Amino acid sequence: MKALTWQGKRKIAYTDVPDPTIQEPTDAIIRVTSSGICGSDLHLYEVMAPYLDAGDVLGHEPMGIVAEVGSEVTNLVPGDRVVVPFQIACGHCFMCGQGLQTQCETTQVRDQGMGAALFGYTKLYGQVPGGQAEYLRVPQAQYGPIKVPVEPPDDRFVYLSDVLPTAWQAVEYADVPAGGTLVVLGLGPIGDMAARIALHRGHRVIGIDLVAERLERSRVRGVETLEYADDVAEAVRNLTDGRGADSVIDAVGMEAHGSPVAKFGQQLAGLLPGKLQEKVMETAGVDRLAALYLAFDVVRRGGTVSLIGVYGGMADPMPMMTIFDKQIQLRMGQANVRRWVDQILPLLGDDDPLGVDEFATHRLPLADGPAAYEMFQKKQDGAVKVLLTP
Repeated sequence: MKALTWQGKRKIAYTDVPDPTIQEPTDAIIRVTSSGICGSDLHLYEVMAPYLDAGDVLGHEPMGIVAEVGSEVTNLVPGDRVVVPFQIACGHCFMCGQGLQTQCETTQVRDQGMGAALFGYTKLYGQVPGGQAEYLRVPQAQYGPIKVPVEPPDDRFVYLSDVLPTAWQAVEYADVPAGGTLVVLGLGPIGDMAARIALHRGHRVIGIDLVAERLERSRVRGVETLEYADDVAEAVRNLTDGRGADSVIDAVGMEAHGSPVAKFGQQLAGLLPGKLQEKVMETAGVDRLAALYLAFDVVRRGGTVSLIGVYGGMADPMPMMTIFDKQIQLRMGQANVRRWVDQILPLLGDDDPLGVDEFATHRLPLADGPAAYEMFQKKQDGAVKVLLTP
C-alpha cells in the first residue's frame, strides 16, 4: 500500500510500505478514507528527528471503514465507519478508568518512560505505524475506534480523532469562569477550534497569532483578535481592566517564534549524530518558550493557563518566580480522546455550531502529502487544516 513516510528532517515521501495485518486478537484493519496533518506532525517534520527512523509511517488523525477485525473485537464489523483516536488505549486499566486514556497502563511505552502509545509518533510513543496511509492496523480496537454514521461526509467526524477532543480538553482545563475572558495563543487548528468551543460556551475570547489569514478566520466567527507584537501583553491588559485574562490556552508549543537561543539549540541538535541528538533533546532546554512566557504574562493573578501545545525539552527554564507569585494554576497534557467524545458528538449534528464541515482549508490526495507538509509548515496559502484522502 501507499503511505507517507518520514525520511529525514523536512523530508516526507509518498512510498510503498507493507500492508498491515491482524497481529493480535484485539486488532482491526481500517481502510483509511481521510487523515489530517496535525500541528504536532510538524514537530516530526522539523525537530524530533532523533526519535524517528527513515520509513516510519506518519499520521494520527485518521478515519475510515473497518476492513477486518480480530477474534476479540466484538463491537465492530467490516463495513463500520469509524474515527480512530490518536492514542491507543485499552479502556479497562486503572488509568483508562480515570479518564486518562493517554496514560493507558496497557499500552504505556515503559522502556521510554512515556504514556500511552500513539499512532505515527516516534520511538518515544511506540513507533506505531500511522494513519497517513491507505490502510491502518488499529490495536485495542475493542475500545478505541469511535463508530459514526455512514453519512454525512468525513469532514463532519474526522476531527474526533484529535482536533476536537484536544481543543475541548484545552477549554476544560482552562476553567474559564462564567462571564470570564479566555486568551488563545496560536490560531492554528487546535487554537482555532478551542476558540470556537469557548465561544459556543458563551465565553469572551481573544485570539493572538502572527498570520493574517488565521486572525481573520477567527475574527469572522466572533473572536477578538490581536496580532502578535512585543506589546501584545499590554494590549490584552488594556482589554481586561488592567488585570489580564482569566484563562489562557497555549496552543503553540515548542515552535513559538521569538526564542532565538532555543532555535539555535534545535538547529544544533539537528546537526548531531542520532544518539547525541537524543541526549541533547533529553537534557537541554531546546524548546522555544515565547508562547509559554507570554501566557504567564497575560493571565491575571489567580488565573489558569491551559497548556495544549507540545513541548519536547527536558530541561527548559520555567519562570517559577512568576508562576508562584501570580498564583497561576497550570494544567496540561495530551487529550484523553474517549473521555470527551460523548460530550462532543451532540455538537456534530446538521446545525454544525462549531463549523466542522468547512474547518479544513485544504483537501488533497495522499500523494500530495509531501507538498502539503511543506505548505503547512511555511503557513502558505492560508493553510490551517489539511485533510488527505488516500
